[in-house]
Amino acid sequence: MEALKATVASWATTGAKVIIALIVLLIAFKIINALARKVEKKLLAAEKLDKTLVKALTNIIKIVLKVIVVISLAGFLGIDTTGIAALVAALGVSVGLAVNGALSNFAGGALLLITRPFKIGDYISAQGYEGIVEDIRIVNTKLVTLDNKVVYLPNGALSSGSILNFSEKDLRRVDHVFSVGGNDPEKVKDIILKVCGECENVLQDPAPFARVSDYGAGNGVKVTLRAWTKTETYWDVFFDLLEKINAAFDENGIVIPFNQLDVHVKN
Repeated sequence: MEALKATVASWATTGAKVIIALIVLLIAFKIINALARKVEKKLLAAEKLDKTLVKALTNIIKIVLKVIVVISLAGFLGIDTTGIAALVAALGVSVGLAVNGALSNFAGGALLLITRPFKIGDYISAQGYEGIVEDIRIVNTKLVTLDNKVVYLPNGALSSGSILNFSEKDLRRVDHVFSVGGNDPEKVKDIILKVCGECENVLQDPAPFARVSDYGAGNGVKVTLRAWTKTETYWDVFFDLLEKINAAFDENGIVIPFNQLDVHVKN
């Protein structure tokens, strides 16, 4: 009878510990999540801090805190944490061998966060895709294309490949080549530069550049235009110059030579 009482008491004690551990686990996880959101919100409000690093660091800290809570509760329940550590190490080795590609993406994500070739909000071209970086995760990077498609790029390939960042610099150059035929090249250059001077988003320092760049066979003279603008107004200037220069050519009688094909029909 005494042995039965002792067994029941042991079970009751163990059950109570398990219940307490579960309650503490749930409360601790909720507190950690709430604190992480609060800290992340405050850090993101600071303009000097990079959003990418803030999100990555808060996620890492949140995971580490949860692991500490789980190990502490395991010790509270009387579980040998040394055995857990050995088990985790063994699982880590086996999982590492099984998910070599995932580990490569993990390492690539860490490398991207350290080297920072781009940040959230940048417009980049990489791995055959172009778009705005919406999120940098630990194994992949979320890219949104201009036609609102979402592309997930693996960080392993992304960190080891070429990345073209269109947003890193404050200024970008707009390049156009115009073909004109039977016209005075100097007059054409003056018209182009005049349009650049009237376009509010075209910078005058550095000054716009317009020079004859080629004599096309059958396509008249080619005049190259290079104009600088702020990065955020690049596409506005790109299309504005095309439309306004074409209208100016029409007003001044500038002929644009188009390829022509003569067809001779023989009976």
